[in-house]
Order: sequence, then C-alpha cells, then structure tokens
Amino acid sequence: MQSKRGRLDRFLCSELQIPRKSVRELLLAGRVRVDGAIAKDLDLQIDEFARVQFDEQLLQSNTPSYLMLHKPVGVVSATQDAEHQTALDLLDAKQRNGLHIAGRLDLNSSGLLLLTNDSRWSQALMSPTNKVDKLYRVTLANPLTADYVTAFAQGMYFGFEDIMTQPAKLVIVSEHVAEVTLKEGKYHQIKRMFGRFRNPVLGLHRVSIGQIVLDDALTPGQSRALTPQEVACIALPARV
Repeated sequence: MQSKRGRLDRFLCSELQIPRKSVRELLLAGRVRVDGAIAKDLDLQIDEFARVQFDEQLLQSNTPSYLMLHKPVGVVSATQDAEHQTALDLLDAKQRNGLHIAGRLDLNSSGLLLLTNDSRWSQALMSPTNKVDKLYRVTLANPLTADYVTAFAQGMYFGFEDIMTQPAKLVIVSEHVAEVTLKEGKYHQIKRMFGRFRNPVLGLHRVSIGQIVLDDALTPGQSRALTPQEVACIALPARV
C-alpha cells in the first residue's frame, strides 16, 4: 500500500477541479484550513487523516481504523475476488471503507490478519528493515526432529529466486506441531522450508505479529478493533 501523503495544492486541484493558479488565490485569501489552522503554503504535506476545509465545505475528514481479524481457511487476503470470499467480506459494510490488508495469509492458512486505512502504519508493520516477528503454529504430516531447528536457524537458499532466507526460530511443540518465528515473509516461505524435508504442511495458523496477538475470544471470521496499546506497538517513522 503506497503512502497517501501528498501536497496540499495537488489535493485541492483534484478535489475542487480548479487550476493551480486558482488554488494559490484561495490560499492567499485564507479560505483553506488544515487541521483547524489557515493554510497558505502550496507545498504543505498532508495525509489521508488531515482535516481539510474550504470555506464551510469539508473536503476531507478521515479517522484512522485498525482491526484484527481471525481469518478462516478458505478466505482470501484481498479486498475483492471473483471466486472466493474475501477478508473484507467478513466485515460489516460500514467497517470496510478504505481498508487494506497489512500482511497477507494465503487461502489455506488461518489466524491473525490486520486491516487498516493507515498506509504509514501498515508500511511500518511490514517493512523488512523493522524486522517485526511473525509467529506461526504449523501442523505437519511427518514427525519433527532436531535437524529442523538447526536448518531453520541457519536459513535456507532458494535457487529459483537466488535468495537466502533470514534465520528463523523453530520450536518443536509436539511430534507433528512446530512454532515458527519469521522476520520476513517470502512467497510460501514456511511451506517451502518444510518442503526441504519433504514434510507437507497440513495446517498453518498465524498467532501474532510483533506484540499484537490474535485474541482468543475471536472465533474464525470474527474481528475487533485494535486497542490503542496494540496500535502504538508498531513504531512509525518520523514525518519529514
């Protein structure tokens, strides 16, 4: 999801369908307010949550929204899909507006899915430089051994993409169940890593992303708003 931050003059040109020269005149006349203050700078940077008012006309007034969803198997991590039910289909219509998914799960995986309309927050959440831990519970067809722990900790090379995975933590929970912690999310990474051992993944469930843990009270398909503490645990980059 690309950042929705941009210049005030471009926003006004688009919203009011007027040329840039006219925008300058409006600003000089003090007819535009951003977050309650008169704005006169053409280059002023605003984002999707800036309150923008022209005279008595409110042009933008969005509220940040952050949700966790317990994604069931068989639901796609998408805003729309012609064949399958989507994550947004599980929400009330009034909740869906402007939301995008931060960190996808594939069709046959379940667990924690985060949705927001805040592009800066989702970018910080998924940025490789932030290395936010993602914890998964994995059910496997064949028994696990200590060799898995070592191999995951060393990382694995995938020749097709010519990439090396970052070290991953694997904890054996039982003979056929492991908990895997990743700091990245390459395409079908967990299934492909277990594939090196010719051990099919029967179930993949995401438990947490960083300090945000899937609420035990949510049954598959249910969602709730994140708490302020959960939102704040994802550190945003400083504004420039």
